[in-house]
Amino acid sequence: MDIAGKTALVTGAGAGIGLATGLRLAREGAAVVVADVDEDAGKAAAERIAEAGQASFVHADVTREADVAAMVEHAEREFGALDILVNNAGGYRQPVFGEASVEHWTRNLDLNLRAVMLGIHFALEAMRRRGAGAIVNVASTAGLGPEPHPGPEYATAKAAVMRLTACLAPLAGEGIRINCVCPYTVGTEAVLQTIGELKAEGRDLPEPLRAELLEPEEVAEAIVDLVRDDSAAGRVVKLVGGKPPEVI
Repeated sequence: MDIAGKTALVTGAGAGIGLATGLRLAREGAAVVVADVDEDAGKAAAERIAEAGQASFVHADVTREADVAAMVEHAEREFGALDILVNNAGGYRQPVFGEASVEHWTRNLDLNLRAVMLGIHFALEAMRRRGAGAIVNVASTAGLGPEPHPGPEYATAKAAVMRLTACLAPLAGEGIRINCVCPYTVGTEAVLQTIGELKAEGRDLPEPLRAELLEPEEVAEAIVDLVRDDSAAGRVVKLVGGKPPEVI
């Protein structure tokens, strides 16, 4: 796909991977819709991205069906179409499954899986009107392997996102390609803050925070590569700091 002249919607684009991706897409010539639940961060990100190209902010809680439908409508209304969707919003908060209330762990699950499915659901309608499109889901290495993870519902959701991506590969027959990036620890502002706090408290860093960190821009690069590559469909790309991308 030639990104120039296309419209891209990036969820969770107020910071971290989402912001880096929005900036990269804008520099490639796309008009970028910044979707975020944090209005201040989202508006600031849109202003920054607008320095590189066209950008617009839409407030969206991606766990709410109405908000997801509205953010897709916003993209079509503001820029005339939706060509690219990056399902980036995610994360989890303590307590987690096994200790948390049903309401709490369900929201973690909704944010990391159901929100991705909602985004794809509404994007498909818009992309079918265009006759083509590219969707990239952001998963995590938390969803890989048999090892325990401190966020069970988060790891489960991310595993499901990778499986979902593979299941939807046949949509390439309609010109709509769905792929996935699967990063290990990324040096976002939030992660760097956590590392700083743990060190200040004299606590040992868990293994994921001791590893070589990926830069958000490295993840953005992998996302853009999948958008560009017309042969990529149902592909899951693992990203680990200091190592080349690996298709799994």
